[in-house]
Amino acid sequence: MADRTPPLTVAELRRLVDAGEIDTVVLAFTDMQGRLQGKRFAARFFLDHVLEHGAEGCNYLLAVDVDLRTVGGYAMASWERGYGDFALRGDTSTLRRTPWNPGTALLTADLAWHDGSPVLASPRQILRRQLDRLGERGWTALAGTELEFMLFKDTYEQAWNGGYRGLTPANQYNVDYSVLGTGRVEPLLRRIRNEMAAAGLVVESAKGEANLGQHEIAFRYDEALTTCDQHSVYKTGAKEIAAQEGVALTFMAKFDEREGNSCHIHLSLRDEAGRPVFADDALADDADPYGMSPVMRHFLAGQLAALREFTLLYAPNINSYKRFRAGSFAPTAVAWGPDNRTCALRVVGRGPGHRFENRLPGGDVNPYLAVAGMIAAGLHGVEHELELPDPVTGNAYSGDAPHVPGTLREAAELWENSALARAAFGDEVVDHYRHMARVEQEAYDTAVTDWERFRSFERM
Repeated sequence: MADRTPPLTVAELRRLVDAGEIDTVVLAFTDMQGRLQGKRFAARFFLDHVLEHGAEGCNYLLAVDVDLRTVGGYAMASWERGYGDFALRGDTSTLRRTPWNPGTALLTADLAWHDGSPVLASPRQILRRQLDRLGERGWTALAGTELEFMLFKDTYEQAWNGGYRGLTPANQYNVDYSVLGTGRVEPLLRRIRNEMAAAGLVVESAKGEANLGQHEIAFRYDEALTTCDQHSVYKTGAKEIAAQEGVALTFMAKFDEREGNSCHIHLSLRDEAGRPVFADDALADDADPYGMSPVMRHFLAGQLAALREFTLLYAPNINSYKRFRAGSFAPTAVAWGPDNRTCALRVVGRGPGHRFENRLPGGDVNPYLAVAGMIAAGLHGVEHELELPDPVTGNAYSGDAPHVPGTLREAAELWENSALARAAFGDEVVDHYRHMARVEQEAYDTAVTDWERFRSFERM
């Protein structure tokens, strides 16, 4: 990968600490659920003792459910193994200020065991491994994530105490592309945009979306690892800013029966000279009317071949699968199309901007796992020179293409039995995330929902 100038250098951090402008440093990693976990350090102690040597954290953090409950069945961490520590090693290229937390800097960490070997099931490490595979071919992945959220005028505490019922959306009607609609909440959107920019993210735009109170803030694409790091920072920071403003926003994939929160992921490749791999200026239009190089065609064919088996990486929760409904702008068909939003895979752009968009992921996706899946699928297509089928240019919802998995249970079984997944990620990773899905499924299967009570309390 090309060298990058971090949003904040170590030398700048030392200067800011000496000047009293920064007093706290957060060292954090992204867990299985895509959340930042870590510790806050006094800045001077961090510089003197943590920056060089790292810190420790309990390894149960990659072996718990959403509620941080310890659950059996993980090979990595258990009561039998004593729930020991792993090491958090800061990646100084990620050092940044977080203006929504005054006097604070954030450093993203990689996870390692005490012998220095990487924690293979760590999401960031999973992505690193696939990026290394790309690097062997002289390729670098560029990615962009488009993350939607729904905004409510209630606080997080009010939402919790009310059982998430009767919340007041920030907009009462569809504000998709509406300047008036975004203007209603511009003070919050502006604060998020400006403070993310101050944290080193390059903000592109903000727009309204279709569901009530639904919005999207878009950031410029970057190298894949950087994009995923920034995604995690943004997701955490946006929630913290909302809480400070006395409102709440959610990235959950499907809050209600209307449109869900998506996280479309765009991906392209560059070679060692920085040239686009997916486009070929010398390619005749009659050779490929959609402007795709042979590599892109194989890479995209790999996406289709692996999409059902890798869906667990794109849709990791029970709720994720509520998005996949016909006519919802969330895909149901394992199909590709040129600028076709009814397909799971949409090809867009020309020349250096030629890329494809994976429309499966929702707002609850772990970006490291999803991008790793897209790279692994693409490399499978390239290595086997898979042929790309004809595109869908009409309504993919009404076509005869294979259906994306409809439930977490189906996706987890496909993942567990995938020879492709085991070849790309290894048994340890496949088994670890299969168990994560099993834990989530069992929790859901034993829960009694409001839907059941309303349907059955009196009438059954």
